[in-house]
Amino acid sequence: MVSSEKTAAACPAHAPSNHPEIAPSRIGVLLANLGTPDATDYWSMRRYLSEFLSDKRVVDHPRWKWQPVLQLIILSFRPFKSGAAYRTIWNMEKNESPLLTITRDQKDAISARLRAQYGDQVMVDFCMRYGNPSTKSRVREMVAAGCDKILFFPLYPQAAGATSFTANDAFFRALSEETWQPAARTVPAYFDHPAYIKALAASVQAGYDALSDKPDILVVSYHGMPKRYLMQGDAYHCQCQKTTRLLREELGWEKDKITTSFQSIFGREEWLKPYTVEEVTRLAESGKKKIAVIAPAFSADCIETLEEIKEEIRESFEHAGGEQFTYIPCLNDNADHIEALCTVIDENLGGWVS
Repeated sequence: MVSSEKTAAACPAHAPSNHPEIAPSRIGVLLANLGTPDATDYWSMRRYLSEFLSDKRVVDHPRWKWQPVLQLIILSFRPFKSGAAYRTIWNMEKNESPLLTITRDQKDAISARLRAQYGDQVMVDFCMRYGNPSTKSRVREMVAAGCDKILFFPLYPQAAGATSFTANDAFFRALSEETWQPAARTVPAYFDHPAYIKALAASVQAGYDALSDKPDILVVSYHGMPKRYLMQGDAYHCQCQKTTRLLREELGWEKDKITTSFQSIFGREEWLKPYTVEEVTRLAESGKKKIAVIAPAFSADCIETLEEIKEEIRESFEHAGGEQFTYIPCLNDNADHIEALCTVIDENLGGWVS
């Protein structure tokens, strides 16, 4: 928690004795991930899904048209289905989602690394775009702790309107409510950063090394988005394709050993293709009986990887005749990933710290 990192506030030098105490100047690094429900019951899921699906960056239909459908139809049944899915992956020991557990672990590891480098000059915390801890609450705590500069870091390697940019929106809204507003920076997409690509390749190599029978092909599955977003100028699709290419080059593989697809389709319109659930079926039917799947768009394992890939997509592959399905986990809090994230942070703190 931020409160455990606070330095004692004091009255400024040369100020009157009745001047409000002010915390020493610090720099905040605020990590941001997608979000998580507080619990798996109907009302917790409904609150979370309502916030998520009401975001214009996620569903851009006119509010007057979308909200009645969302509130009266979708949220009448979707929380039950989503809650059941979350219960299959829930961290029962801590009574929270794996995404929350992993993001906290990432924060702790990054905080330790930056503290060793910068001392108390830099403090680190995390927030969620939807659910808790909220972006607003974390910004408020950082400002109260003396942060006059905040580096906001959406943990999405490839940037998109429904991920990095809506996280930035929430950050800027939180800043707009502060009486005294700190200087702010946001970290851009880091999908082609050499440290990230090396960490990604190392995780693939480790996954393959642990298998006696090597996969015929690696499926690189990214979260999907409506195709029209690409046509409107969103660079996400291009960044995903480049991530796959850079990963293949780092591994030194031929093109036929790796393929790109997109998952988590929602609604009736066309999304980026090929769809992962259909691609794994096609691979199995074409003779690729052993596959591995990795999800580089996620910095931490979550419902889309632990339930959708490891259960739904696996079932599609095996139903089509697939024999060996290997899921390579997200980079989570492994050492290579933490070092890569810290390298990106160091670069974006340029001019703020020595």
